[in-house]
Amino acid sequence: MEMFYLFWSILSTFFTSLAFSLLLPFRFLLPRQRRPPPPSTTENEHVSLYEGTVWHERRRPVRHSFRYSVRYALFDLDHAPNAPPDHLSANEARRIAETTGLVFLLTIPPSVGYEQNPLSLYYCYDLEGSTKLLKKCIAEVTNTPWGERVRFVFDPNSDLVAKPLHVSPFMDMRGNWSVKVNAPGDNLLVAISVQHPELGDYFLATLKAKRISPALVHDHALFFWLMPHKVALWIYWHALKLWWKNVPFIQHPRYTNPSYREEALKHDRKLQCCPAVGEKKDEFMQVGGSFPGIVAERNHGERLFVWRDAKWPWT
Repeated sequence: MEMFYLFWSILSTFFTSLAFSLLLPFRFLLPRQRRPPPPSTTENEHVSLYEGTVWHERRRPVRHSFRYSVRYALFDLDHAPNAPPDHLSANEARRIAETTGLVFLLTIPPSVGYEQNPLSLYYCYDLEGSTKLLKKCIAEVTNTPWGERVRFVFDPNSDLVAKPLHVSPFMDMRGNWSVKVNAPGDNLLVAISVQHPELGDYFLATLKAKRISPALVHDHALFFWLMPHKVALWIYWHALKLWWKNVPFIQHPRYTNPSYREEALKHDRKLQCCPAVGEKKDEFMQVGGSFPGIVAERNHGERLFVWRDAKWPWT
């Protein structure tokens, strides 16, 4: 059944995106008074554009790495008028993160009828006097092709999170995500490594990006044209390569272990309450010298995981 939905999603996305892509050039042929207005200066002030590289490296059971170019948008959720749908509002994010300041959403906007976001991030700030401090982040992780999404709060300085979602058919559910991000400015960096009880620190994913001057981008629709499609293509292409390299295929745990979500909650409680668990320094966090490896700090209490279905077509 999942293969049928995957095939149908790919087919419908292809024809929908093709139709919308063919319509894009016609916007410039319309009389000036009928053209969609360009983003105003005020809108540009509340949406920052980033261009950079996503890099994945797997060390075990086989070595496999790849990188691809990517474009992201950072929305000031309190002021940006055209933030993507199916995400948290600024007030919802503040309530979840228990912060009081601005909230920014980093995501890949939809393009020609399709959205693909393996990871979206909310940067939640607190106001301390005249300065703003990045206090918490909220991650929204979406798996493909199962169409599930999990949301959780983490410490941007460094945090260790029990894996709550089956994101790849070539990774089991045993392990933790070591997560670290910087406050987005001219440069943006996200680093996630996987700590596994048998394979060790065997997987690393990073996003490195630079902010683009608004003067260089005259049309956001063209800037992000087919960007979500490229991300999906890389996901499926390298899944095929891993299968070709005989990396074991792992079935979704809902078929073999329906209580995997409850187990993830229990495991995360242990990570937060017992500092000795997973206290090994993560050498992979040394990305280009920007993030020195440090012991992940944990917040006491229970982390709030929220699982739900992602919006069709599995965005």
